[in-house]
Amino acid sequence: MRLANIDGRSTMVTDLGLIDIEIASQGRFASSPTAIFSEIDALQDWFATAQPDLSEALDPESLLGSARLGAPVPEPEQIFSIGLNYRTHAEEMGLPIPTVPMVFTKFRSCLAGPYADLALPAETVDWEAELVVVIGQSGREIKPDNALKHVAGYCSAQDYSERVLQLAASPPQFSLGKSYEAFAPMGPWITTADEVPDPQKLSISCEVDGKRYQEASTADMVFSVAELIVTLSAVCELRAGDLIYTGSPAGVGQGQEPPVFLSPGSVVTTEISGLGRLRNHCVPARA
Repeated sequence: MRLANIDGRSTMVTDLGLIDIEIASQGRFASSPTAIFSEIDALQDWFATAQPDLSEALDPESLLGSARLGAPVPEPEQIFSIGLNYRTHAEEMGLPIPTVPMVFTKFRSCLAGPYADLALPAETVDWEAELVVVIGQSGREIKPDNALKHVAGYCSAQDYSERVLQLAASPPQFSLGKSYEAFAPMGPWITTADEVPDPQKLSISCEVDGKRYQEASTADMVFSVAELIVTLSAVCELRAGDLIYTGSPAGVGQGQEPPVFLSPGSVVTTEISGLGRLRNHCVPARA
């Protein structure tokens, strides 16, 4: 099942058309794209038996590239981000592989849809392709053998970073440098966990202006999705709709020789196998 935010409403994306979930369910499910993730099991049961009318549904392909597609989870209570979570990325930065997850946050005002323009606030903005996990079942102190049962779904995302501000403090405090407007585009939809048998077997890539800089597998993660859920829930209550940005593989701009950063006119294309593609056009900073 694929769940999108179209015009601010929770929408199911099927091969035959788009379904406005609140309207099709006659109010059984709310229109909120964030709230729907606490009811994934009930939604799947409803869809299996309801057979909603698709006679007036839009063709999903008609929305690819459209500004009508917003962040599929626009109002999460919490966004967790993991640094240096790919071995190859730690190596390209000349840093030791972490022995515990490096956790920071991105503030939710930086969330954006999959095709949002990226207004560059400085000349040192970098790209980081990432797999995002959406929590469906809340919990604390989640056990390893039960961790993936708390996942509602997955999607493609970017963790854009303004490197100077990110590293300005001593010790560095990442969150502000990673939270400018549209620095967290995600989507184009959430693919539910039942369609992703193993989140550690996904290919992930990023191209800038047609040149592929990142190409890897989530198998290279230092800490798996399940391990991240266990670690985070040992401290925080994970809640339905929360997001976990799981880290980025090698090939970021800062790791190039010499470093490469985004400029107005650049186009960044991010894709994860089976989950969909983002495309962001870089534009000058807002006046």
